[in-house]
Amino acid sequence: MNFQDLHELLRLELTRRIDQGTLTGSQLARQAGFQQAHVSNFLNRKRALSLEGLDRVLASQDLTVEQVLPLELTAVAAKVAGDTVEVVPIVSPSVAMDDARIPASAVIETLQVSATRLRDNRSRPSKKNAKWQRFLGIRTDAQQAGAMEPLLTPGAVVILDRHYNSLAPYRAHQPTLYAVRAGASLLIRFVEFDEGRLILRPYSMNFPVQLLALGAHESPTDYIVGRVCMVFSEF
Repeated sequence: MNFQDLHELLRLELTRRIDQGTLTGSQLARQAGFQQAHVSNFLNRKRALSLEGLDRVLASQDLTVEQVLPLELTAVAAKVAGDTVEVVPIVSPSVAMDDARIPASAVIETLQVSATRLRDNRSRPSKKNAKWQRFLGIRTDAQQAGAMEPLLTPGAVVILDRHYNSLAPYRAHQPTLYAVRAGASLLIRFVEFDEGRLILRPYSMNFPVQLLALGAHESPTDYIVGRVCMVFSEF
């Protein structure tokens, strides 16, 4: 995550607010103390903000950097001093979706993660998943990463908590990122539920919103594999 990525995340958040009707470009310009043309150029990717300008926009919208980032992004798998580590298996998407317990033969590689950081994750498992092996990782392919750019990059390791299958927001006022079963594919998306359908929202506006119609006896937990609790882009 660099300065340019933060610009893009903030721009996307502001664009969403404008699309939802809770903000206008003129309001943003007035609240942040900019000329409207300056704000318009930023929103249309024609001009970047200075560090001071970025701070002014965040303050005007009562936003923090942490609120702009909708999940925990970890640059390296660093061990906290004095902490123990847990070995998390990296598996294929099909294994992540279907295997309650991960056999050794299905492990592609492993990643050492702080045990404390894993334990700090709150769980809300479905009845089916309550006894499944909880934490595992997958490597994102170009399609998965492209839909969530710049949050994900191709080859990033996404750690899934398969004991969080609820659509209840994990953090207030922030979208929750899930791994979702869509036919034979595993998608990484923000998820909503409305009128018997799961609404799968990408982060990048270059990818479409997808709808999954649930059967008469199905629930969202039948499709939610788990919550994305950590992302390791480099290690």
